[in-house]
Amino acid sequence: MQMKRISLALAGGVAAILLAAAGSAATAPAGPLSGKLPVEGTAPGFDGAVTWLNSAPLTSKQLRGKVVLVDFWTYSCINCIRTVPYARAWASKYKDQGLAVVGVHTPEFKFEQDLTNVNAAVGRFQIDFPIAVDSKQSIWQAWGNRYWPAYYLVDANGKIRYKQFGEGNYDKMERAIQSLLAEASGKPAVDSGLVNPATPAEQMQPDLDNVGSGEAYIGYRQAENFRSPERVRQDRLQQYSVGALQLNEWGLSGQWTVGAESAVAGQADAAVAHRFSARDLHLVLGAGKPGASVRIKVTLDGQPPGADHGADIDADGNGVVSATRLYQLVRQSGKVRQRRFEIRFLDKGAEAYAFTFG
Repeated sequence: MQMKRISLALAGGVAAILLAAAGSAATAPAGPLSGKLPVEGTAPGFDGAVTWLNSAPLTSKQLRGKVVLVDFWTYSCINCIRTVPYARAWASKYKDQGLAVVGVHTPEFKFEQDLTNVNAAVGRFQIDFPIAVDSKQSIWQAWGNRYWPAYYLVDANGKIRYKQFGEGNYDKMERAIQSLLAEASGKPAVDSGLVNPATPAEQMQPDLDNVGSGEAYIGYRQAENFRSPERVRQDRLQQYSVGALQLNEWGLSGQWTVGAESAVAGQADAAVAHRFSARDLHLVLGAGKPGASVRIKVTLDGQPPGADHGADIDADGNGVVSATRLYQLVRQSGKVRQRRFEIRFLDKGAEAYAFTFG
């Protein structure tokens, strides 16, 4: 199971990889959870949403009588991205049996407050269930949430009956959904099977047995393991260099302005390097301003990635950053091993936020 945890004082997250293995259909129980799920409080509702997507505003009163799955997420979080196919599948499978899935989009980074970016992500991930846009964190605070992703399952009487934090354990969540639907209708679930959605590109489930690298923020507010020899000059243009790196160390080269959330490339050919160990490497990137695009070139151990390229670059390492989002840059096709990753930005103005792995 993987998730990000936020402290409201910091308004940022750190990745956590728990030792518990994610649930799977192969080991799932044969039917809905046995025993009555306990009441864990009254659902606070969705007051404070700045707007709604895919729906008119919804209230707790309107949802009474339905089982409601509340999904806290943010669009550049890899842990959230990997849960999207399951949330979509549950919404589709159980909509005629009384389930309503409601997404709550609570941003981590400032760019995730931009409604244009959120709308683009909703389209990219083909999300069609209602989403409360929680850019001021009002709903997040009302629910006392601390994680991305986080699921709260609410019964037909508006009571929270089950909670799950982080990705994975999809079988347990679906069994809880089936249990509350059966409770609400007074009859067994119509279909006691489990969904098995397609999980392409960055939505593929992580290779937890081979993840040796954790989330790495580039902005100075949460940066760790920065190994360029030059000291960071906060919010000021600076020339950086990077040499040899140990596992999970990273550095900048070329001219960069390092801000609280991100670093902005001050020249063409500026680069970021990271020594990592994982099947997948992702990097949250932006082009600097709406409508702009930045060409990128990725290498692994100084060579084009070839078969180890991610979904957002080709085998020669070429790609384009044209929206502020998570980009999948590496997916090791063979045995996972330690690699030195480098991305060069062939145009100035690129923004680099955070590495994540899978």
